[in-house]
Formats: sequence, structure tokens, C-alpha cells
Amino acid sequence: MKNFFTSLLGSLVALTIFSIGAIFCLFVFIAVIGSMAGGGRDRTPGVENGAFVVFNMSVNITDTPAQFDTGALLDALTGGEREARRLQLREVTQSLMAIAGDNRVAGVFLHGNFAHDGGLGNGYAALKEIRDALEQVRAAKKTVIFYLEDATVREMYLASMGDEIVLDPYGMLNMPGLATEQTYFAGALEKFGVGVQVTRVGIFKSAVEPFTRSDMSDESREQMQKLLDDVWGALRGGIAKGRGLAEGELQKLVDKEGVIIPEVALKRKLVTRVAYRDEVIEDLKTRTGRGGTTEPFKQVSLADYARTVSMGEGYAVAEAVVPQGKGDKSDKKDGTTSGATTIRRKTRASGAPTGTVAIVYAEGAIVDGEGRMQEVGGARFARELRRLRQDDTVKAIVLRVNSPGGSATASEHIQREIRLAKEEKPVVVSMGAYAASGGYWISTYADRIFAQPETITGSIGVFGLQADVQRLAGSVGITFDGVKTGNFAGAQTITRPKTPEEMAVVQRLVDWIYDQFVGKVSESRNLPRERVEEIAQGRVWSGGEALQLGLVDEIGGLDDAIACAAQRAGLSGAYFVSEFPRRKEFAEVLSEFFGGGGAPEKTSIGRVASRGALDEMLARFKAEVRILTEFNDPKGIYARLPLEQMVR
Repeated sequence: MKNFFTSLLGSLVALTIFSIGAIFCLFVFIAVIGSMAGGGRDRTPGVENGAFVVFNMSVNITDTPAQFDTGALLDALTGGEREARRLQLREVTQSLMAIAGDNRVAGVFLHGNFAHDGGLGNGYAALKEIRDALEQVRAAKKTVIFYLEDATVREMYLASMGDEIVLDPYGMLNMPGLATEQTYFAGALEKFGVGVQVTRVGIFKSAVEPFTRSDMSDESREQMQKLLDDVWGALRGGIAKGRGLAEGELQKLVDKEGVIIPEVALKRKLVTRVAYRDEVIEDLKTRTGRGGTTEPFKQVSLADYARTVSMGEGYAVAEAVVPQGKGDKSDKKDGTTSGATTIRRKTRASGAPTGTVAIVYAEGAIVDGEGRMQEVGGARFARELRRLRQDDTVKAIVLRVNSPGGSATASEHIQREIRLAKEEKPVVVSMGAYAASGGYWISTYADRIFAQPETITGSIGVFGLQADVQRLAGSVGITFDGVKTGNFAGAQTITRPKTPEEMAVVQRLVDWIYDQFVGKVSESRNLPRERVEEIAQGRVWSGGEALQLGLVDEIGGLDDAIACAAQRAGLSGAYFVSEFPRRKEFAEVLSEFFGGGGAPEKTSIGRVASRGALDEMLARFKAEVRILTEFNDPKGIYARLPLEQMVR
């Protein structure tokens, strides 16, 4: 009995402590909400005269705003500054353009390595937009300084246009070129007894190959080699031009060295200086008037500076022409640079806004239904496009596509709303790192399509994927049997392989959808059907090649697409810019969480170089297996890029 009362008393004490803790947490949440709703928003970080904006590149830069800014929560709790783990591309480019016109800022200091976890963030097309924005900073006579330690192609592509490029004495430039690697599951599926049957149209539609082969087909190898050559050509050209080198000279250097050590990098003018981090910091202290003191140099992080830039309010576009040589921004349709570079800076405009340009971010795999975070749900996006179409205050729509495609059904639902919206207001597409297969499907009917030379697009092809577990189940003694009322009743089962007659039905569906895909591209792009057949076949193209083929209209980024949409809508002076999906307030996320709407989005950011070999392999395997959950088209038919062709 004594033990009983002792246990009971202990339980009551534990319950009391838990209750007090829960109440305390509740009050903390309430305080946080109040802080963010009131005073927390007023804690705008100050920018001292002569300060440098510090851009830590160890972030994941995505097109879509984060569903919830966890850094803001930390600000509310601690009142301190934060270092972002994820940034939105437009947040970065708008901040850099604001820096160009901010007399308080002396320049930008960039360091770190871009996080790259195999997802859609930090794509080369996005880096091109950041590079262009940094050119605006340089054109405004502000200093752009890079500090590199173990730089890859991504960091060097940006750094090559800097005023000063400082390399750590024990650092290196790891930029041997680009490579892509595919994981093949056919052998494992065979061992586990999982059968896979595929149907496809397009000899280059290699998305099914990981389930049916153990290596690349000749067609897949051909298209990927051409794609990498095009993308690497654009990156190599940018690096060479930025450093005053001939492209051939740079290619010989990377082929000879592979990994370039500081001595060689300095000698070949890829960097301007070799120095330790403390030496660079001391130099920045001197530049900002704090040399010889114990104070840090005058600085503000890019994430904090972004909070001082109003991104949703009306802005007018102020244009200025500067002599050629300040940048390599392409302003001609063929992607070449004319005798002058147009500088677009966002400045607060006078007068009432004349309307709204709505940006819809289609980032992630296209799936049927509502979709999860980092997916483009066909039903959800079609519904939002319909809402924007019916909203008279929205004068134009910009669809930003960063997607490898996915469900053909979901792609068509989205495209249908694009076509309807186009009848009432301008619709402009801006392609990010990927806008291929289903990503191209939803883009093709736009009034104008912008892409970057490094964009991966095209892949006009269709495939069907049918799996069965008959052998797997049989290996553990499980069997299946049943009855049916027609030849094709029960054809959707995964308990057995499909019969030749059933596969013929699926092939007819695939052929039909491919025929529709080709017809849509022919009609929307005003190309002869025979020509589309030639450039389709599931083949992927770079944005530069797609421009020559007529699949896109112009080389440019998201800001160019927004300006084009505003112009087509007749918006003059100031106008609003709205975004979907938008960033949610903390109270809204909290309400959804406790209401069953799901937890706030989580991001796992870290340098790939910091992972062990096993962690890297497991992370990669997990990412590729996750893609299987995105195959949810009700017909089992997909317009998607080859399963994660990772360009590294």
C-alpha cells in the first residue's frame, strides 16, 4: 500500500510539473505572437553609414518563400540578429538592387558555400539572377568582395564578377566542370521480386530507365552530354569573361588542374589575393573606419537587410544606361549583350499603385490533388490561378516555374487555368533551374516565356510506370486470387504483372497524351507539328538552346518577367506585387498546426562537404526514393524529367 501511495504521489507531482510547464509554454507563445504582431516588427536592423552587407552563401535559395520564417521566431524570443538558413531568390535579388541605390552601404561581402541537398534550390539559373543583381551593385560603384575557402563552380560563377576575390591560403577552387549521375534500381527490384512494366513515347524519355536498366542508354547519354555542355558553356563563359580569360584558356586550366590551389589561382588571375580570414576582416574594419579597434567592421547581414526592403509595396522601375563592361546582362533575344546594359533599380514610387502583378511559384514536382509542401498540387494551384483570374485588382500573372514535372493530369489542370487566365489578362512565365516535361506543359501557353541559359527545359515526352509485387509477396508465401466482370476489371492491381492486352491499353493512353502534348506545344508556340516532333521525343534542352528552338521567347530572370507582365497590362508608375504561396505569419502557422493543418515547413540545410560518405549516400537514396511518392497520377501517366538528373 505504501508503494501505491508513493507512486500515486510521484505521478501527481509529475502531472503538476507538466501542467505548469505547459501553461508556461502557452504564455511564451502568446508573448511571441504579441511581439511579432507589435513591437517585434519594429525592430528593424539599423544600417550604419559605410557598412558592408554580409551575404553568407551557406544557405538554400529557393523561388518560393518559406512557409514560415523560423528566424523571426528567434528574433521575437531573443531580440537578436539572425543568420538565415533559407532565403527566397527574389528576396536576395531585390535586396541587392536596393543596395545599389542605398547611400549608406559601401559594398557587399560574400563568403561561405552554397548548401546543395539535391533539391531544386541554388540552381544555376537562380545564381545567374543573383549574378545579374550583383552587377547592379558594381555598376553603382559599390565594392563586391568574395572570400573563398573551398569554392565550387557555384561560388566561382558568382565570385568571378567581384571586384576582389580573396582565397584562403589553404583553400582551393574545386571547379573541374559539371557531372550528372543517375542511380539505377533495376537490379535491386529484381532481387526483391518487384516487377516493373513501363510504357513511354520519346526515345529520350529516360525517366523510366532507373527501374529497367543498370546503366544509361545511348539516347540518355547523348542528351545529357549535350545539356551539360550547354550549361557548362554558359557558366564557363561567365567565369572567363569575369576574370578576363579566354574560354579555351579556362577549359585547359580546369582540365589540367582539376582542383586549383591558391598559388595557381592567383597566378592565373582567378583570384585577386590570397589571405586569411582575419586579414580580410581587419581590412574591412579599416574600410569602415574601425581599423585598430576591437569593434567588428560595420556590417548587416543580407537576411537582416532584406527586412528593411519592402517587397510587397508599389515600386516604379527606374532605368539608367551605363557603358558596356559593367556587366554581361543579356538584353537581346539571342542572349548576347548590346552596347549598353540596362540597370533596373527598385525605388519607392509616388502616387497610388495602379494594380497588382501576381507571382505564382510552381516549385517542386507536379502531383495530383492538393500536394504537400515543396510540391505543386494540381488542384491547389489551379484553384489559386482561378482566383487570380477572377480578381479584377490583379492585372497580370507571372508563373515562376522551377519544376521537373510530374503528373500529366495535374499539369493539364494547371495549364487549363493558364489558358483561361490568358484570355482576360497577361500571363508571363519565368523559368528557373528546371521547367521541363510537366513544367514545360504548364508554361507553353503563356504570352511570353523567359528562361536563363542554364535553365533545364523541354523534355516533351510521356511515360507510364506500372509496378507489381507478385514475386515479392510469393517469396514469403503470400498469394492473391479473385474474380472480375470484364477483361480489364482489376487492371490497376499491383499484385500481378499486367497482361499484354492491359499494357496495350496503357500504351494507347501514353500515345494519346503525348499526341496532345505535342499538339499543345505546336499550337501555343506557333510551330509546325513536324518541327515539334523533331525537338520533342522527351529530350531535355538548356534555356539557351530552347531559345534557338523556339521553345522560349527571351533570356531573362524573374524581374524581367514581372516588368514584361506589368508592361503588357499597361501598368505605369507604381504597382503591387503579390506572391503565392505566400509566407505565413507565426500565429497562422500555429493555428494550422493545432488545427490539424500540419507542422510548419522544416528545412535541413548543411554543406555537402560536411557529410560523411555514408550520410551522403543515405541522403541521396532517401531523396530519390521520396520521388516514388510523387507518382500519384490517377492514370499512372507522367510528364517528368529523368528521375533526378543531378547536375553537380
